[in-house]
Amino acid sequence: MKSAAVLAVALTLLSAPAFAQVPAADVATAADGVEAQVITWRRHLHAHPELGFAETQTAAFVAGHLREMGMEVREGVGKTGVIGVLRGTAEGPQRVVALRADMDALPVLEATGLPFASTATGTYQGQTVPVAHACGHDAHIAMLLGAAKVLSGMKDRFSGTIVFVFQPAEEGAPPGEPMGGARLMIEEGALENPKVEAIFGLHVVPGVAGTVFYRPQGFMAASDRVDIVLKGRQTHGAWPWRGVDVIATASQVVQTINTLTARTIDPTTTPTVFTIATVNAGVRYNIIPDEAVMSGTLRTFDVAQRDDLVRRAEAAVDHVAATYGATAEFSVRQNAALVFNNEELSAWLAPVLTEAAGEGKVNPATPPTTVAEDFSYFQTEIPGVFYHLGGTADGVDPAEAAPNHSPQFDVNEDVLVLGVRTHALSALRFLERQ
Repeated sequence: MKSAAVLAVALTLLSAPAFAQVPAADVATAADGVEAQVITWRRHLHAHPELGFAETQTAAFVAGHLREMGMEVREGVGKTGVIGVLRGTAEGPQRVVALRADMDALPVLEATGLPFASTATGTYQGQTVPVAHACGHDAHIAMLLGAAKVLSGMKDRFSGTIVFVFQPAEEGAPPGEPMGGARLMIEEGALENPKVEAIFGLHVVPGVAGTVFYRPQGFMAASDRVDIVLKGRQTHGAWPWRGVDVIATASQVVQTINTLTARTIDPTTTPTVFTIATVNAGVRYNIIPDEAVMSGTLRTFDVAQRDDLVRRAEAAVDHVAATYGATAEFSVRQNAALVFNNEELSAWLAPVLTEAAGEGKVNPATPPTTVAEDFSYFQTEIPGVFYHLGGTADGVDPAEAAPNHSPQFDVNEDVLVLGVRTHALSALRFLERQ
């Protein structure tokens, strides 16, 4: 759906008259009632993480609990994705809203020291690797299941339908897969039957526990994976002039990309990050190899600027390689589009989130962040808002807390009940506005 059409849908939805509301106090009481269960779910999921498109046990866990709640359940949507459909039984307009959580873990060796820390392993790029929920997706699943529990107990108090989307492979398409979980679920009808009109999602991040923050329009960066293969000529480490040195070439490529980004992009207008994160070459200390393989990530907020930077980076890498007598293969693949929060829906959501979190706890004008999320693909189809939930341990400066993807990353479990409330109230208030 084109952005103008998405905007028109949002305006129509938000201009409709309001209907009787379920009191926020009732939602809070119900959320408190499931808090212990949510924590238990989170700890179980944390101890049993699975990589993208391998979330078979996680999916079965989710589907089983949704069925216990009396929902219609579809499994295998986007390989391991799960859809739960909850239909309200009260009289009134029959609108449809979705809530989304991601399920995959990361190839990370956990170092939190938690009693329920992961000892799981998985297969990544043909190798056995440690696996951990180092991004907080275990908390996301548990919070959305908690909201499903709360809302299923209130289905006689609202009309319309709530779709619970449990998505695999948010961290990007695994090697050999053409796309990640959000795009694949969309292709396989996750937003159809019933046809979803708007979608909401959240992510736990370092931040003061109990706070919620987001921004309208561009919130989280578009993310591209960049791969560079340099080919030279192998030679003895003592005779570098007899070969073509891809090690020296690779080091110059890194410096060129860093300089190109820092010296040609105005960071005050469009934040941009271009990072080379892996360099693999050689097998022995005294042999200059014939190939170096590099990969990295590009984070941008402007499509035209991104395209121009990719074009110039490819030309620069080719020139560097030619200077050393090497050749370069340069490729880019999008992992996530720009997380673009619908402006009208974002403004509407602020008081709803305040109902859940309390006065002074919601910031709907936070600066953009260069981390990425494939929730963005849902937003290209329908209006949506994605927000962050501060989850740092009490007494810890969020700026000093272990970030997402760190082996030490952990979630303050006191905020899980807040996520239940924000999910539940977002869905209820949206349906009540129709």
